[in-house]
Amino acid sequence: MNEVSVRSHPAPQEQTVNTQRPEISVVIPLYNEEESIPELYRSLTEALEALGRPYEIIIVDDGSTDGSFPLLRQLAAEDERLKVVRLRRNFGQTAAFAAGFDHARGDIIVTMDADLQNDPRDIPKLLAKIDEGYDIVSGWRVNRQDRFLDRKLPSMIANRLISNVTDVRLHDYGCSLKAYRREVIREVRLYGELHRFIPALASQVGGAVAEVPVNHQPRRYGRSKYGLSRTVRVILDLITVWFLGSYSTRPLHVFGTLGLGSLGLGILFGLYLTAVKFLGHQDIGTRPLLLLAVLLVVVGIQLITMGLLGEMIIRTYHESQGKPIYIVREVLNGKEDRGERTAQ
Repeated sequence: MNEVSVRSHPAPQEQTVNTQRPEISVVIPLYNEEESIPELYRSLTEALEALGRPYEIIIVDDGSTDGSFPLLRQLAAEDERLKVVRLRRNFGQTAAFAAGFDHARGDIIVTMDADLQNDPRDIPKLLAKIDEGYDIVSGWRVNRQDRFLDRKLPSMIANRLISNVTDVRLHDYGCSLKAYRREVIREVRLYGELHRFIPALASQVGGAVAEVPVNHQPRRYGRSKYGLSRTVRVILDLITVWFLGSYSTRPLHVFGTLGLGSLGLGILFGLYLTAVKFLGHQDIGTRPLLLLAVLLVVVGIQLITMGLLGEMIIRTYHESQGKPIYIVREVLNGKEDRGERTAQ
């Protein structure tokens, strides 16, 4: 039998890799930004080099159809600190952020846009605020360089609405320039258009939120890829955030409250009609109020049933995966027995 050499080809020379774990990961979703990439890379690396701290840049190519990926591949070959994550198609900004978070290794994760409107020189401001003890620091575009009617005005209304619903007061939820502690962002699960609500979602798991003014520059190339066409979905996601923040572990409280209100109102109308029927000797068969009473009772029972089903689903979710309903920030003088043995 002929021997088959295990190494029929010369082993490639091992590439020198920076094994130092980064302290800072910069996550940037990108879609068809070929013209912006060179200036983005230059300005970002200059700002990060000036920090004097280990860093990595993670650019998520969200299914670009121009020359963005070949250019990113060339830059990644020249700089091992640049990691490019290429998605198979355009999944949207939320999915791109989630992919970047999954591949980030830094203790602090900074997010920003690829269109050159965020200024990398503002990153030290965010990190300084993080060092003060905050878990999430959001940028506030005080002098926003966008059109008023179709960009700034809707954003102002949305920021006020989101702040009131989530009780996390920020002037600018739409600014992508933000910084997060890794241990907080890993507890946040992103779906739909939820990237706008990351500060609110992180606050729900105990993150301390702050806001700092940042620069905002006019867009130099192309046009916005993530516009106001998703407004309806954003509103629906806001309802999701409100529900998850208030009733994610007790759905019966919201459905049950509505159900009891509807059921009680239906019974009240029914008692009134019963009194009219037997005491007033009036015909109630053709009264619209009778149909309304029956409808309210049926809807009330259905809402209470939905709440009970929600409770069962929540318990299955937490108990089957062993997920706690709390998140610990730190334990002082605590020893956890995880079956680990001290090396002799």
